[in-house]
Amino acid sequence: MSASVETRLYAVRTTAGQELNVALLIERRSSTHNIPVKSIVAPDDVKGYVFVEAAGPHVVDLAVSGLKHVKGYVSGKVEFEDVRKLIQPKSVIEELSLGDIVEIVSGPFRGLKAKVTRIERHRSEVTLEPLEVTYTLPITIHAAYLRIVSKAAKEEKSKQKPEETGEESGILSAFRRLKGE
Repeated sequence: MSASVETRLYAVRTTAGQELNVALLIERRSSTHNIPVKSIVAPDDVKGYVFVEAAGPHVVDLAVSGLKHVKGYVSGKVEFEDVRKLIQPKSVIEELSLGDIVEIVSGPFRGLKAKVTRIERHRSEVTLEPLEVTYTLPITIHAAYLRIVSKAAKEEKSKQKPEETGEESGILSAFRRLKGE
């Protein structure tokens, strides 16, 4: 009868930008020295941390002690649900807002940088104005083919046309009142 060992996740602090290197070093050490590490996760969104799944903190200590770029590990365990939230892919359409600068990553316009002018979230479509062309040519493309380069500044959002924000300008609303609409 084999007894299954319950594993837990532990957070290892690393030098920022060296998470993948540390994960590879932990994997190499655990395989060569037969250290029972179940899995290693280095999410892109979490800078300075690598998550190691093992039976206990003593196993993690064996795996990371003396490794370059390891600053130590956080005492206590990390819940699986917390890590799942970090590694779950996020939809690009949820992150986009008007005025963002994006890069097209697929299709005939691949590599082109553009500014977001309209977002249709229910259809996952985005209308863009290319930045690198001499004329304005609106392009409507599926959000899956985009990568966010930079977010729009707050000042740009306040400079949007009233039609884009769904509000009327003061002159237009006064004109409508005069007409009796």
